[in-house]
Amino acid sequence: MKLVPREKLIFWTGLVFLPFTVLSALVPSATGILIALVAGILLVAFIDGVKVAHRLRGIHVTPAEVVRLSTGRAGEFRLFIHNENMRSGHLRLGLPFPPEIFSPQPDLFVELPEAVVDTSIQWPCKALKQGRYRMDKCYLEAGSPLGFWARRTAVPIRCEFRVFPNLLMERKHLTGLFQNKGLGVHARRQVGKGREFEQLREYMAGDGFEDIHWKATAKRGQPVTKVYQIERIQEIYIFIDSSRLSARNAGLSKGSRQVNDEAGDDLSMTVLERFTIAALVMGLAADRQGDLFGIGAFDSMVRNFVRAKKGKTHYDSCRDILYTLQPQSVSPDFTEVFTFISTHIRRRALLVFLTSLDDPVLAENFAQHIELISRHHLVIVAMMKPALAKPLFSTPAVTSVDDIYQHLGGHTLWCGLREIEKILQRNGVGFALLENENLCTGLISRYFEVKRRQIL
Repeated sequence: MKLVPREKLIFWTGLVFLPFTVLSALVPSATGILIALVAGILLVAFIDGVKVAHRLRGIHVTPAEVVRLSTGRAGEFRLFIHNENMRSGHLRLGLPFPPEIFSPQPDLFVELPEAVVDTSIQWPCKALKQGRYRMDKCYLEAGSPLGFWARRTAVPIRCEFRVFPNLLMERKHLTGLFQNKGLGVHARRQVGKGREFEQLREYMAGDGFEDIHWKATAKRGQPVTKVYQIERIQEIYIFIDSSRLSARNAGLSKGSRQVNDEAGDDLSMTVLERFTIAALVMGLAADRQGDLFGIGAFDSMVRNFVRAKKGKTHYDSCRDILYTLQPQSVSPDFTEVFTFISTHIRRRALLVFLTSLDDPVLAENFAQHIELISRHHLVIVAMMKPALAKPLFSTPAVTSVDDIYQHLGGHTLWCGLREIEKILQRNGVGFALLENENLCTGLISRYFEVKRRQIL
């Protein structure tokens, strides 16, 4: 504990000592009286400091152990103050928030009522970046009866902030999906007769020869036809690249960039955070369609893998894994990932890779080894379109020589991505080069297209 002087003591010290010192020099005969007055003031200040020594005894602060917030959205958490002595008084609290948690009130003044043991307060805050953060101490300050002194101390606490991705904006763009009103994406006509076997029946005029079950026909002595139904429950897996390239800034446009006006911080996301949001939105869409949803995260190896299931508990498990995902300073090993998938996912599934293939070496490695899984699974590769990846002469804003070289580099990057797209298409792999703001919408559109055409 620390005993610190307050502004009131400093004010009275300057107001009393300086005039008395000057007066004692001008009137030597009054020196004894002045010394007695100064000693009296010092005695009062001393007694006031002694009384404040016990003001913080019996006071315990307990915050909520787990505080759940969404990135960029204002929230609050509850703080409980236990006053064993049940004495009234003013209490000042201060919390050392992590840099990723902003609070408009770094300290709060609380009035402790008399004869009340427990008091609770709400502390406002806002999360700036997703992840898991801890706070281990709380600062307390209580004033003396006359206000000359303040008693300060730091008490240990346990508080964990869990900051999840903010899906509000993406859900607004997909309102028809999440409102479930029977309109829009819910009224989709399926193409084809279905691919999942249902039963056998006798041959009828018009049945195709490819649907005849020849073994059953030979056994029964008459034509028997296979009947199919539309496959309702399918497995969807999202694999997120958390390697070095995912640490880059997503480069959202000004209209969709989140800005914290109070803190003055630009909350533009990294590529990995955008991938995380897209994966969670994809999980919500798959759950609404009745499909099984699973996730995986990889860099130089597979870091996390959750097998496809459905339900709120499973979705919460996926979210708890993704919100703590951090980019690693390594290059992705696609061979390791494809080998892992071929040994752990036996049933044919839709595999969506959220990665960056604008590095020619990584793109070549991906294209060379994708055959390990593309023959058994349906694979879609989605990446965020780099800001400079544009064909030449598509932008008229060229005003200097540097702009020419910049656009030439962007054209080379665009040609490389087009070449990778053609190579992947020859292997039966879909490639989606999506704008940053339309990442979630583009993924959902391709997912529904797969469902409608029964490609899986």
